[in-house]
Amino acid sequence: MPTPHNEALVGQIAKTVIMPGDPLRAKYIAENFLEDFKLVNQIRGMYAYTGKYKGKELTVMASGMGMPSIGIYSYELYKVYGVENIIRIGSCGAYKPELKLFDIILSEEVFSEGNYALTLNNENCHLVKSSQELNSKIKNTAKEQNIEITCGNTICSDCFDVYMTDVNQFLSRVPSGFNPISAEMEAFALFYNAKILNKKASCLMSVVDSKFIKEIATAQERQTGLNRMITLALESV
Repeated sequence: MPTPHNEALVGQIAKTVIMPGDPLRAKYIAENFLEDFKLVNQIRGMYAYTGKYKGKELTVMASGMGMPSIGIYSYELYKVYGVENIIRIGSCGAYKPELKLFDIILSEEVFSEGNYALTLNNENCHLVKSSQELNSKIKNTAKEQNIEITCGNTICSDCFDVYMTDVNQFLSRVPSGFNPISAEMEAFALFYNAKILNKKASCLMSVVDSKFIKEIATAQERQTGLNRMITLALESV
């Protein structure tokens, strides 16, 4: 049965979902990587396509930006559509000088200063881990495909960190020893939903900005220039 946010019928969403933020990136992946794909959701322009990659059925669905958006879509995918695995693929800002534009990061644990867990589940939780099983598959696939990745802890913020009045003050509130290597805006809600619903979630990111780099990836580069990350996610499933 469809939800208010997803018109797909139960059975039209695969057990594994690749989840970019941008609906146009979902469209790009379907048109360039999938076979026999079908558009199964377009409510609010949040495209979802189910098709096959090398014979394996999967769905590519956009999440939108921020924890509230991915929180709704991933919760419904897990709870209503019976999805078992979600791999978020998105962009991030780098917090380490050695990270360059379009380097690929795999999140191991994520910190959020927000109250997503408290509001959803009355749990004062600000740290949550990715699926070790999914992460292991991604790491092994990266080796097989000769794709270099950096693994580490990441930040999930309620606002675009580039716009923060003082990002260093924000970082000073991160738990001691957490040592984040990058920041994005969705992974905490995804990981937390997976945790409470006993599902699996991972997050792959490509660096598109950094306080150590003057250049910032353009919208077009963000949409189509992330093929190595896309390939890694697809090959992992």
